[in-house]
Amino acid sequence: MNIDSPKKTILVKEYGLDIGTVCVYDNYMVSTFDEGATLTLERAYQIIGISEIHFRNRPFGYISMRKNSYAIDPTVYTYLRGLKNLKAFAIVSKKEIDMHNFKIEKLFYKRKMEFFIEYDNALAWVKKRIAYKKRPKK
Repeated sequence: MNIDSPKKTILVKEYGLDIGTVCVYDNYMVSTFDEGATLTLERAYQIIGISEIHFRNRPFGYISMRKNSYAIDPTVYTYLRGLKNLKAFAIVSKKEIDMHNFKIEKLFYKRKMEFFIEYDNALAWVKKRIAYKKRPKK
């Protein structure tokens, strides 16, 4: 799973958190968490804060790179649902267990969320969802 896309993408900022990294691009962010980490509500607030810094009042997408195995407190999704400008949530993994976990996570999130095996497909979907949401209403 390579984060670099064939097209030029410009990294706006990379954040090193105690559980992994969050890379911010023009209209989306990509997280990669460490093996054995736990994404708690407190740690999710850090990521929400990063989104507020970079995407306040404009649509953005989030891509979760599942290279490593880690735990997620399901209450995190309740707070993520409250981010009205989060228009696309993608999970990227080749692991079968992550495909099963995705089905459970989707029940908690209750908004548009997709699973991908390839990063480039996830990125294309996120960009399409953001572009769709940016269209002016007639």
